[in-house]
Amino acid sequence: MGKRKKSSRKPAGPRKRETLESNFTCLFCHHDKSVSVRMDRKEGIAQLFCKVCDQRFQSKVNHLTEPIDIYSEWIDAADAAERQNEASKAAGGGSSGRRGPFGSDEEA
Repeated sequence: MGKRKKSSRKPAGPRKRETLESNFTCLFCHHDKSVSVRMDRKEGIAQLFCKVCDQRFQSKVNHLTEPIDIYSEWIDAADAAERQNEASKAAGGGSSGRRGPFGSDEEA
């Protein structure tokens, strides 16, 4: 008994590498493809900016970083800043500890 012969296949050509996008939707003005990411790997810095509302973000990069990573960092940084802003408003802006113009809040 022998092995079955495999059907001969033509060798597959090189795979096409899909390029990842470097233009994204802005978080602040919501325009599609208005945010561009420029990466300078020699300097180790990536810059993200919106062409419409001029929002800017800068981050460090390495040889594995892609534009989508910088966009994700921008989203995380914006969320963190918003949470910090809300926390500072809740701590200081909610109740100042002052009493009204007529003395105490309780009436006899």
